[in-house]
Amino acid sequence: MKARIVLFAVLVVAWSGGVGARLYDLQVRRHPEFARKAASQQQRVVEIAAPRGAIYDARGRELAVSVEVESLYASPGAVPIDRERTAAALAPVLHQSAAEIAKRLDSDREFVWVARKLDPEVSRRVRELALPGIYFLTESRRYYPMRELAAQTLGYVGMDGEGLGGLEARYESVVRGKSAQRVLLRDALRESVALPEHPFDEPVPGQDLHLTLDASLQYMAEKELRLAVETSRAQSGVVIVLDPRDSAVLTLASYPTFDPNAFSRYPPSAWKNHAISDVFEPGSSFKMVTAAAAFESLKVSPDDPFFCENGRIVLGKTRINDHKSFGLLTFREVIAKSSNVGVIKAALIIGDQPLHSMITGFGFGRRSGIDLPGESPGIVHPVSSWSRIAKAYISFGQGISVTPLQLANAFAALANGGVVHQPYLVRAIGRDGAAEETQRPDPMGRAITPQTAVTLERVLETVVTDGTGRRAAVPGYRVAGKTGTAEKVIPGVGYSPTARMANFVGMVPARRPRLVCLVLLDEPRGATHGGDVAAPVFAAVMKQALLYLGVPPDPELLEDPELDRRAPGSTSRGSRMARTRASDEPRSAAIVERGAG
Repeated sequence: MKARIVLFAVLVVAWSGGVGARLYDLQVRRHPEFARKAASQQQRVVEIAAPRGAIYDARGRELAVSVEVESLYASPGAVPIDRERTAAALAPVLHQSAAEIAKRLDSDREFVWVARKLDPEVSRRVRELALPGIYFLTESRRYYPMRELAAQTLGYVGMDGEGLGGLEARYESVVRGKSAQRVLLRDALRESVALPEHPFDEPVPGQDLHLTLDASLQYMAEKELRLAVETSRAQSGVVIVLDPRDSAVLTLASYPTFDPNAFSRYPPSAWKNHAISDVFEPGSSFKMVTAAAAFESLKVSPDDPFFCENGRIVLGKTRINDHKSFGLLTFREVIAKSSNVGVIKAALIIGDQPLHSMITGFGFGRRSGIDLPGESPGIVHPVSSWSRIAKAYISFGQGISVTPLQLANAFAALANGGVVHQPYLVRAIGRDGAAEETQRPDPMGRAITPQTAVTLERVLETVVTDGTGRRAAVPGYRVAGKTGTAEKVIPGVGYSPTARMANFVGMVPARRPRLVCLVLLDEPRGATHGGDVAAPVFAAVMKQALLYLGVPPDPELLEDPELDRRAPGSTSRGSRMARTRASDEPRSAAIVERGAG
């Protein structure tokens, strides 16, 4: 008996020692290892995106905001064995495939997303299902309260909160903020919860953007642009409105457009900002640049006579035609009536380098620097590659490619006395009302002298009063501008015999410019000339904008409305001079040709 007791005691001691050793191994020596395994099984770290900063228009109206919404996730281990039934219940509410949901639920992971950033009504319907293993998590979602308004300019945001276009992408590092991590814990019943007492960082919201863009002006422009594109059956259209004093962008409209709240429902072509990414041959609106070079050279003045060869000119083996047959015109009339022949002769007078310098001086051939992604620099060939015929085409806006914004900004430089500014959209950046003005870059340079600018503005007034831009007139205001109609280039083919790019660019009031506006229609059908389809859109937008901004009319036009239909500043003097010099026609033509060398 005694031996048995001793043996039993030894066995008990040995067993106790083994258990103790095992407990020591598990609880002491291997504690860090098992603690890590427990944490990996019990905890799930989820990154919570910070609310993006808001985007406001020039008057403080919200264009983009972040709102709290619920996202749906699952803990597959807590979902009943019949996961297909859970997936089938969720599918019609989430508008997803039941098979796809079931595939996500059939996972060994402790956390899987089911649907992100739900609409409130969808969240309510899912909650009513009371499905085991299906949980909600609060996230931030981007919302655009004005829907399609300025969509290409604002851009859009992906599901993970990343800016994917427009200002959202350009200012991603400023607007995004700092995300935080949230720890989800799973209890013994495999239920996952976020415990408030568990330490975690709070997301840091991004900074707000305060724009120069005005939502009311943007709406006016988009409304008129949509009507024009649909009426003319054009492929697309652009309206740009700038403040010529510093090239602040007041409106940047492209059509067709899209709703950034649901951007994936639209084709990628609708996301494109045609105002900065498209290049086109401007046609006759580019004659403003040639005229500026002519006046700046002091070799041409507005009243100089040019014989326009009755509508055609031959350079080498190439014949270039006018849209009408013109004889003797003053240079003022050459611009007003948009004579290709007259502009070519002026360009030949001033030489290659001065014209090329004027083109680059106005900012063509390089990006304007606007704070948006995707801007094209356009195409300006080096002067060394110019032939006589190439220069002739460039002088009236063919053989050169520009963006709509470049062309609008060139007219803005003219309107402010010849100084070229960098267009911009963001006026201030800040948070919680403490926005600070962004530092604007210095002017990019002077393209022309103030004297040349005044002379050219007066000439461009006659385009609207006596020339091709009559339909751009705004009652009570002097308007200066230029029409443009160019044959569209088809890549790999050449110039289209039917497709046109129609545009009008102008400033108003002409003698104290407050606004510069460009209208461009891509392939309008029926009427295709800029004066017929683009100029009326300019007039409609500017009439509303001037009233909205409270810009007073020109007093002399209110006193004598007949002045609206006269050539400003010159009455009929230019026409009288042309008639008195008609007998000198051969001499005038000889002067022009001799000046061309």
